[in-house]
Amino acid sequence: MSELQEQVGPARQVRRRGFLAAAGATAGVGAVSLVGAPGAAAAPGDTVTTAGGRGFARTSARFALAVLADTQYLFDADSADPAPLTETFRYLVQERAEVNIAFMTHLGDVTEHGSEDEITRASRTFRAIDGKLPYSVLVGNHDVDGSTDDQRGDTAYLRAFGPQRFAGTSGFGGASPDGYNSFHVMTAGNRDWLVLALDWRASDEGLAWVQTVLDAHRTLPTVLTTHELAGADDQGKASLSEYGQRLWDSVIRGNDQIFLTLNGHYWPPGRTVLTNDADHDVHVHITSYQDRYYGGGGTIRLYAFDLDRDAIDVSTFSPWFLSHPEWQRTELDSETLELTSDVDRFSLSIDFAARFSGFAPVPEPPSRPATAVVSRDTLAYWRFDASAFGGAGTDGAPVADGALVRDLSGHGNDLHVQRLHGGDASVLRWSMDHMSGQPAHASLRFDGGQSPDRGAVLQTAAGVPITRASVKAGYTIELFLKLPDPFVGAHGFMGIFSWVDRAGDAGKHNGYSPLEPTCSLNLSGERFLQYVVYPEVQNASPTSWSHVLPVGRWFHVAIVNDAKATTVYVDGSRIVRNPSQPSTGIALIGKPFALGGSSFDEVFGQGFYGSLGDVRISRRALRPAELMRVWV
Repeated sequence: MSELQEQVGPARQVRRRGFLAAAGATAGVGAVSLVGAPGAAAAPGDTVTTAGGRGFARTSARFALAVLADTQYLFDADSADPAPLTETFRYLVQERAEVNIAFMTHLGDVTEHGSEDEITRASRTFRAIDGKLPYSVLVGNHDVDGSTDDQRGDTAYLRAFGPQRFAGTSGFGGASPDGYNSFHVMTAGNRDWLVLALDWRASDEGLAWVQTVLDAHRTLPTVLTTHELAGADDQGKASLSEYGQRLWDSVIRGNDQIFLTLNGHYWPPGRTVLTNDADHDVHVHITSYQDRYYGGGGTIRLYAFDLDRDAIDVSTFSPWFLSHPEWQRTELDSETLELTSDVDRFSLSIDFAARFSGFAPVPEPPSRPATAVVSRDTLAYWRFDASAFGGAGTDGAPVADGALVRDLSGHGNDLHVQRLHGGDASVLRWSMDHMSGQPAHASLRFDGGQSPDRGAVLQTAAGVPITRASVKAGYTIELFLKLPDPFVGAHGFMGIFSWVDRAGDAGKHNGYSPLEPTCSLNLSGERFLQYVVYPEVQNASPTSWSHVLPVGRWFHVAIVNDAKATTVYVDGSRIVRNPSQPSTGIALIGKPFALGGSSFDEVFGQGFYGSLGDVRISRRALRPAELMRVWV
């Protein structure tokens, strides 16, 4: 805390105590396993075993960064009471595996006066996490002579919390020659992150050292921690202090890898977003609770990273208050168990791949040749790059009627382009847009719709193998699709693919209509995927329904039948509404197959509105590792 605040606004001692149970639910950082997708449960070699025998999962897409600040009133001469911090450390160690806590950082003002006695007591308290949880500590103005910078020389703080304390510990990278600035490498989310812990007043020499660290770790996303950087008004709107402006100008704004800064010192807590020289967001957060009951009661803030959701969920609570039985809690305990204002409990939406692309781009998997995708079980495989599609090469170019898309499986299921209802050239265009991990780096953009009906389809001839094959032993139909953003116009129950036949002609009458096709994939007006099949064996029409598909992003869809039932997956995740009723094969009768629409009574109405990438049909149920998409 600043001396000015001590003079103008005496600290209100606010005591808080816990939130362990709620925090675990809120952070939600346990690993979730998705078939074939990133963020799956860590392999044994990817788990760090904690003192309690449970593991921290380094490769999980969900992990947490714990933040402490301004514990000075817990170490204030003979008024000291380390019990809240002891309970906080017990929580961090005990719950490390459950919450997947990767690292803890303390933002300075560990003690009130920086005396030998206070520092010694604090140092003993920190032993509870030594060797059990990687952490950093930095100098606040109350830990040393506040009028000095990092060239101050020897202090009680440096002897207790200097680089010798961390030498040989996990993640410690080194310290500046003066010992007051350090850096740590946090391994979490299957990558390394840089944590800078800077003196409350870094000298020119200290700032030069910081730049050498950043230069040596140029590809690591960076969290910069220091005691003072920004202050906030009563509404929680943060702005840089005079010293914070110096750090911004000299270090932060020019190093794009710094995406989050954390500081204490001032209260109330607050946050803001600044724009760096690369025109990217830098989140500036103040977390200081010494003015609260019981000097903050060891309150911590958890930054729960979710790399799958591109989000950081932030919660603030006191494990000490929570550890008290409910019947023993005072009114102030209960009021401050968990802080839920907009600056204490919130979520950040960060597209991590985009935000880090300037310094750590994720390499896209290269295009794969058809030979890497086609196997002896492939019935048909279509892609829309130059290897299979004549005329491809100009992004946005219309695809002419009659254009041929070859079946690269070698079975002769070639597709022919046909515009519906005399539509103009714009209803079907070639595009370089594609999903990362898709074999071919190309797609087709369809501009179908209703009122009037318009669109385009790609259709095989009658009698080709895909129109009469028996797949009673199982099958897999895969495709890549994307819905436009904005999603405009009337597109209710548009087709994505179908066989151009009638279920009634196949002897199937136990369904919606004998005039609908024997197999189709459609999208409802609410953007639910609908897969309808009339099996070869059963007289039924089991139908799968997905969740609402968001617009503006690519999806990999896999329809997998194991000769017993059909399961639809979206991006490797099984959708909920998959019927369990028996479904064996598809009742094919030699009629054409079409992409870009679904027929009814062998007639197309509206066409598909969106983009389609590679499409493959296999004669058995494929395993997740055999699907076309490569997850990155």
